[in-house]
Amino acid sequence: MPNSSIPPKIVIATRESVLALWQANFIRDRLTKLYPQTEFSISAMTTRGDQILDVSLSKIGGKGLFIKELEQALEDGRADIAVHSMKDVPMDMPFGFALAAIAEREDPRDAFISNRYTTLDSLPTGSVVGTSSLRRESQLRARFPHLQVQPLRGNVQTRLRKLDEGQFAAIILAAAGLKRLGLGNRITALLSPELSLPAVGQGALGIECRTDRTDLIELMKPLHHLPTAQCVEAERAMSRALGGSCEVPLGGFAEIAGGILRLRGFVASQDGMRMISDELSGDPEAGTVMGAQLAQNLKVQGAEEILTALGSRATEPVSHP
Repeated sequence: MPNSSIPPKIVIATRESVLALWQANFIRDRLTKLYPQTEFSISAMTTRGDQILDVSLSKIGGKGLFIKELEQALEDGRADIAVHSMKDVPMDMPFGFALAAIAEREDPRDAFISNRYTTLDSLPTGSVVGTSSLRRESQLRARFPHLQVQPLRGNVQTRLRKLDEGQFAAIILAAAGLKRLGLGNRITALLSPELSLPAVGQGALGIECRTDRTDLIELMKPLHHLPTAQCVEAERAMSRALGGSCEVPLGGFAEIAGGILRLRGFVASQDGMRMISDELSGDPEAGTVMGAQLAQNLKVQGAEEILTALGSRATEPVSHP
C-alpha cells in the first residue's frame, strides 16, 4: 500500500501478563520489520479477567473478560490494534470490531507437567491434577477417574510455582504458552489430541481492530496465515453453533494434511461421565460449513441434552478456556 496510507504511529493493546506481553512484542517485532517507517508501541492493561483470580472463569462471565478493556481502548482511540490469544476471543465479535489477521499457530497441544511423574498414566490413585478449564477437567475425569482434578488459576509462572510448592502432583497447561516464554523445558510430556483435544483457537494469535480502520486491516494482511485461519475458523464455527462457553466442557481442533482439513470436536459433562465426540474431513475452504455441520452431528448424538443440562445459552456464545 502507498506509504501515505501507513500511519506514523500504531499503538498495540494487550493484557499485562508476561505471556500476553510476549505475544504483543512478537507481533510488534514482525510489524516493525514490515513497516520500519512506523513507530509501534505497546499499551498494557489489566483486565477484569486478570483481576479476579479466586473464582472460576465459568462463574464470572467467561474468557471474554480478558478482552473487554482492550476493545474499549480501541473504541476510544487509545489503541489501534489488540493482540489476543484466539481461545480468549468470543465466538461472535462485538459490532464494529473485526479480526484483521490470525497469525501462524504455535503448538496447539496441551502439556503435562510434573516434577515426579512422567505421564498421566503413571499418576497414583488420588493424585491431584491442576487445570484451569472444564474442557481439560472433563477429559481427565473420563479417562482417569482415579485422579483428583482441582482448579488452577493465575498466570503461567504462578501455576508452575504452585506445582513446585507441592500443591499438585501434576498440572496441565497449553504447550504454546510455555514454548513462547522459553519454558518448554518444563514440559514433561505433550498430550496428543486423542488424549486431550485442544481448545478452540489454542496456540493461535488474533489481531483485532475496529472495522472502520480499513488502513489497519490492509496493513495486517501479511501476518494472516491462511491454513491457521481456516482451522481456527472451522473450530470457532463449531463452538458458535454449540453456544460454547466457559460453562461448557467443549473441545475443537482442526488440522490440515494433504490438502484435507480434519475437524474433531466433543461436548462432555463436567464429570466426564458423558462425552459425545465426532469428526469431519473436507476442503479447507469449507471449514466454517464443516464446523456448523459437526456441531449439528454432536447435538443429534446427545450433545443437546448435555448442553441443556449445563444451562448453555447458545444465543449468547462466548469463548472457552
